[in-house]
Amino acid sequence: MSPVQPVRGGADLLRDIDQSLPERPTLWWLGHAGWVIKYHDIVFYLDPYLSDHFAGAAPPARPRLIASPLDPARIRHADLVLCSHTHAAHMDPETLLPLLAASPHCKLVLPRSAAEYARRIGIDYSRMTTTDSGLRVEFFRNELYVRIYAAPSAHEALDWTVAGGHPYLGYLIRYGDCTIYHAGDCVPYDGLAERLRPFNVTVALLPINGRDPARGVPGNFDAAEAAQLAEEIGARWLIPMHYGMFDFSSVDVNRFVDHMLGFHPAVRFKVFGCGEGWTVPAD
Repeated sequence: MSPVQPVRGGADLLRDIDQSLPERPTLWWLGHAGWVIKYHDIVFYLDPYLSDHFAGAAPPARPRLIASPLDPARIRHADLVLCSHTHAAHMDPETLLPLLAASPHCKLVLPRSAAEYARRIGIDYSRMTTTDSGLRVEFFRNELYVRIYAAPSAHEALDWTVAGGHPYLGYLIRYGDCTIYHAGDCVPYDGLAERLRPFNVTVALLPINGRDPARGVPGNFDAAEAAQLAEEIGARWLIPMHYGMFDFSSVDVNRFVDHMLGFHPAVRFKVFGCGEGWTVPAD
């Protein structure tokens, strides 16, 4: 069975990330909900899922072997890895352990409720920075200053406990005048737009695969809901994620494009190929 290949990956993708020194945030899509964001020489990974694995398919179709765009053991430039929650495609041991070993100065940012899970899979507490809704993580290098805010996400429900806080988080990453919002896994809930609007989101990275519990697809925006949220918060760009896996072809993204062109023509959007890079425009 031939693996599904990313449009760009491996040493070529790592070289592109390493050699760039962007003055504006630059994003590379790693498939699913995974991203690299580089700003000058600061490199963050968001929900990386870099294990080769089989993607399930309904009979009579056969599962496809999904090839990761990057070998996490070769990632030596990571400064922070941000994980939105503990589900396997967002906090993958086979990704995090070799990545953290290869980038020994890197820290893992995660919900405080996820710290015990991270410890069980072999990550030392000293490598973790826990956060929750309303808190801020700061990263400094030379004269550069990046702020990371957390907003609760609802994965079916807006869960919360006294001990653990919110188990599902979205992250708002502020680079100068640019804010990138990564929703993790999320469905619409009352008050979400009001939480996000004050951050003046430049780029919204939103899942679009919807939800169908009967098929084992829980808790995410569909294309129409993602577009509506982007419009409500005034995001300058909407970028879909969490469809297909590492391959570009997907009925979800085709529906997304049709919906955007037909119902939200004023909202700018970009659809990535896996491994593709893009610098956030200044306007």
